[in-house]
Amino acid sequence: MLILIGYLAVLASVFGGYALAGGHLAALFQPVELLMIGGAATGAFICSNSGKVLKATLKELGRAFLPSKYNKVAYAQLLSVLYSLLVKIHHQGSISLEADLENPQESPIFAAYPKILANHHVVEFICDYFRMIINEDLSVHHVENLMDNEIETHHHEALMPSHAVAKLADGMPAFGIVAAVMGVVHTMESISLPPAELGMLIAAALVGTFLGILLGYGFIGPLAVIMEQRANESTQMFQCIKLVILAQMHKCSNQTAIEFGRKILFSTERPSAKQLDEMLEEVKKATRGNASAST
Repeated sequence: MLILIGYLAVLASVFGGYALAGGHLAALFQPVELLMIGGAATGAFICSNSGKVLKATLKELGRAFLPSKYNKVAYAQLLSVLYSLLVKIHHQGSISLEADLENPQESPIFAAYPKILANHHVVEFICDYFRMIINEDLSVHHVENLMDNEIETHHHEALMPSHAVAKLADGMPAFGIVAAVMGVVHTMESISLPPAELGMLIAAALVGTFLGILLGYGFIGPLAVIMEQRANESTQMFQCIKLVILAQMHKCSNQTAIEFGRKILFSTERPSAKQLDEMLEEVKKATRGNASAST
């Protein structure tokens, strides 16, 4: 929604200001210029990126217009599911988690937190490392090093679409110049026309430069920025999981381990200490209720 509001502000400011200055909006309607700029930019974008990046970019472009899924509710559910797993280990032993980790889609723990269950990357990350620490005798250092490398790889991969779109935005003014030059060439070959008609051809050519700059910095560039922000938000969730698991390996209490994860969250998504206590108390009640039901 904010992207659309921003786009409307750009359009209103540019075209509204032009009209208020006495310009004729009809002169800016140059579909051939748009065809040259858009077609050249699309072709360059396709040939400069792999199929994997193109597919990921299309997917992320659609998500950019939706509200971020990395919000306060999602992080509350993340801390809750991590705490539920730690509590189950504490009360029932590590072996009790095998079914949850092998098939999280049917796990009552994960099912209670749909926003986390819907993010298969996060679920896979949680399950892989919980399975690793309960089945293997690994040092904290080795696990931390592996987590850092995996998070770095994930972050690099998540940034590919935004980098591709940013490069496209940087090239749009150049494609606008190409369209403008083509318009000037057309004007020069029509030099025998009356001055009024030549003026219209020159105006059409200049619109190419205008459109390239406007599309690059007013529309495509901001889209790349929001895509990069979403990629950074996804990485923050992995960092939170990492700190909780490392704290558990350091033999911290369950609540202290969750506190480690809470402290790394952005201030806009981080629950307060009181909110965290209330949230974990709800998890404890749910855990006791499930335990009573199973017996």
